[in-house]
Amino acid sequence: MPNVTIDGPKIEDVEVKRALVNEITDALEKAYKIPRNAYVVLIKENPPENVGVGGKLIIDMD
Repeated sequence: MPNVTIDGPKIEDVEVKRALVNEITDALEKAYKIPRNAYVVLIKENPPENVGVGGKLIIDMD
């Protein structure tokens, strides 16, 4: 079963998450030709104080 993990900032609106998972599942189903109940989509939300880029926390970037 294919798995997709999305690491990103928090999405506040659960309807936006539902749409995102549905659209990703649509794309996977189209690409793999496997029934949609075979896919797992994980959304991992990371607050800006937990993510560093270029040696700085995102929360500290301008």
